[in-house]
Amino acid sequence: MRVSGGIALGLLLSACVGGVAPPSKPVSVGERSAPPRVHPLRDPGAAPNIRNIQFPARIVGAVPLAAMPVAPVTQPTNAVAAGVLPGPPIASLPITDAEAEAARIVFLTSCPGLQRRADTSGLTRGADWQPACAAAAATPTGGARAFFAQWFEAVQIGDGKALATGYYEPEIDGSLDQRAGYAPVYGRPSDLVDVDLGAFSTDLKGKTIRGRVDGRRLVPYYDRTAIEQGALSRTAPILAWAKDPVELFFLQIQGSGRLRLPDGEILRIGYDTQNGRDYTGIGALMKARGLLKPGQTSMQGIVAWLHANPAEGQAIMRENKSFVFFREIGAPTGAMGYPVTGQVSAAADAKFVPLGAPVFLSLDRQDASGLWIAQDIGGAIKGSNRIDTYWGAGAAAESTAGGMSGRGTAFVLLPVGTLARLEGARLDAARSALPGS
Repeated sequence: MRVSGGIALGLLLSACVGGVAPPSKPVSVGERSAPPRVHPLRDPGAAPNIRNIQFPARIVGAVPLAAMPVAPVTQPTNAVAAGVLPGPPIASLPITDAEAEAARIVFLTSCPGLQRRADTSGLTRGADWQPACAAAAATPTGGARAFFAQWFEAVQIGDGKALATGYYEPEIDGSLDQRAGYAPVYGRPSDLVDVDLGAFSTDLKGKTIRGRVDGRRLVPYYDRTAIEQGALSRTAPILAWAKDPVELFFLQIQGSGRLRLPDGEILRIGYDTQNGRDYTGIGALMKARGLLKPGQTSMQGIVAWLHANPAEGQAIMRENKSFVFFREIGAPTGAMGYPVTGQVSAAADAKFVPLGAPVFLSLDRQDASGLWIAQDIGGAIKGSNRIDTYWGAGAAAESTAGGMSGRGTAFVLLPVGTLARLEGARLDAARSALPGS
């Protein structure tokens, strides 16, 4: 799961983390201004190969490229079912040299997984990526834009209408020792059971549930309220203690982060698993109840309200029954198992974007427009053209991710020849369905 996870404002205002409903229409954050997308990376340790790449401010304007009009498909199961159309020539896309070079490096990092993983989008096979991966390794500095133009073709999935949110690696104060008012950061409980329903019925293939054994029955696992009231006192390790329970709540939404200990040392923790309960976005609840005033609908505004109203805030947070368990990690990694890179990596729905594939976003906001590599997934990142951009760590990353809500058009970059192969397969299937064939 993404630094998974998953997910800033789009998650707060909808539902995420742990396989739940897709987001509702996001609250406008147009009154916020985000800093330009500028390197060097704020967390160079996550991807040392790109430390020295300097990004200029984005040239892409605030008017998105138009998507090709298509007939809507009701609840498509993957990218092929949603429909695949040719996109613009990659050489025509406004991609800077520095941006292309960073994307090439991150793409190359993802190549082993791209060639090994089963592509649930239906778009590619592992061998399809081999020529582009070999070329990525052989591309000299300064040749990244030409590399993408030569080895890829842009495609539009479904209607191409993109929604982009943001996530980041939060940093909160913590301690390895229990202190008054601190909240425990739990590891995976020993009594949490994962059940593969497909092992019991082929009709349930791909479906899983989590719970615990109570006598002879499998029952839902403890919800957030029960956990906060001590249900895990004998079953879950405590990795550390978080000074602010509200910040810990949002660290669970982000899926990973840093605990700054009293001596200045950093403990990195990442998503291990979740209690199996559905996620409820508290931002949507607060907005519906009139608790958030104009200008308070960013993540920072929600946090401020919760701090100002501790009793009501705790009750609202407990309406989100989902609870995330952590493990100690090194550099933050995405669902592919590779380190994610601020301002380059993104999360997508693997049923619509092959994990490891480049995605070009053309949005109504400048900072998130450009080339991203889909290395991660998130509980609320569901459906075609739903992208969650990763901004790294630190205050600037938090500010950008917390207010990120961009709309426009998405193009997935696939190996050259993919469209022709998919069209050939479609025609073959149509012929075989004819009477007498």
